[in-house]
Amino acid sequence: MQLDIRPDPAEVGRARRWARSRLACSGIGPDEPIAETLILLVSELVTNAVVHTGCPAVLCLSLPDGADGTDESATVRLEVADRSGRAPVPRCVDGDATGGRGLALVDGLADRWGWSSEGTGKRIWCELDRCAEPGGAAPVCGGATVTYDGLAYEAV
Repeated sequence: MQLDIRPDPAEVGRARRWARSRLACSGIGPDEPIAETLILLVSELVTNAVVHTGCPAVLCLSLPDGADGTDESATVRLEVADRSGRAPVPRCVDGDATGGRGLALVDGLADRWGWSSEGTGKRIWCELDRCAEPGGAAPVCGGATVTYDGLAYEAV
C-alpha cells in the first residue's frame, strides 16, 4: 500500500488519516499501542520529507496479512521514499527548540529503523513488532506499565 505525498505540510494530516484507515482494514484497532505509535512515526517521517526536502515523497505501509487482526506477532513496516539525496541527520537540540527531534523519536519508538540511498533519492524505513513496546522492551498487550528512559508509561 502506498500514498503519494506532495511537498506540502498539509500532506502530513492526510498521511495520518490514510495510515489510520489502512490499520483499520488490517484488523489493528485504533487504541492498540502499535497503532498510536505508527501514526506518530508516520507524522515524523512524512514531516521530515515534506519540510526538509521540498520534494514529493511516497509513503509505503506493510501490514500483517490477516484482516482479522489475529497475527499479533507480525511486523509493521513504514517507509518514506523521497527524491532528495540528502542523508537524514539526527540533530541534538536544546529543551527550548520547537523542532529537530523527529529522528530521535523514530529511534526511540521503532523497534528498528534505517535508511538507504535510492537512485537520486533515499528511503527511510522503520519497523514495529506488533504487541511489543517501542524500542524492543517487554510486550504491553494488556494495560501493562513499562519503563522507558526512566519514565513509567501505561499502555491502555
